[in-house]
Amino acid sequence: MQNPKPNALTWLLLSVVVIVLDQWTKAWVLSSLPEYTPVPVIDGFWNWYRTYNTGAAFSFLSDAGGWQTWLFSALAVGISGLLAFWLSRTPRGDWRTALPFALVVGGAIGNVIDRIVHGHVIDFVQWYWGDHYWPAFNIADSAIVAGALGIALFGLFQRKPTPGS
Repeated sequence: MQNPKPNALTWLLLSVVVIVLDQWTKAWVLSSLPEYTPVPVIDGFWNWYRTYNTGAAFSFLSDAGGWQTWLFSALAVGISGLLAFWLSRTPRGDWRTALPFALVVGGAIGNVIDRIVHGHVIDFVQWYWGDHYWPAFNIADSAIVAGALGIALFGLFQRKPTPGS
């Protein structure tokens, strides 16, 4: 019997780290930051700002009445399951595939926990320049964006297999 090559499921440990950091920071936010009040970190650029998002990215569908919480949770769980399946088919050393997948899974599940426990996602990082404010975000959102960028960039620049190899 041939010994199968180790798969990349161990990269899900990174997903667990993202989830723990995300939930830990959100617990800190809930216990320490006032709602809807900027707390300057770097004046003119960065505030802590506790706010809530009942929608998806950039508050998409935030006023939809509540059904979107379950839709976005189901999508996140489904996509995370698909990425975990792909990790099971990915060689462990293929970090260009495994790292971004693990980041997306951790971020998605971190926000699902918020949706199920609180009915919304807790956001708290607010970047701005002058009068221009970026929508508030959190650790999970950062992991999802970094993972999506990694999937896109590594996918674009991945070496194409040559015929016969």
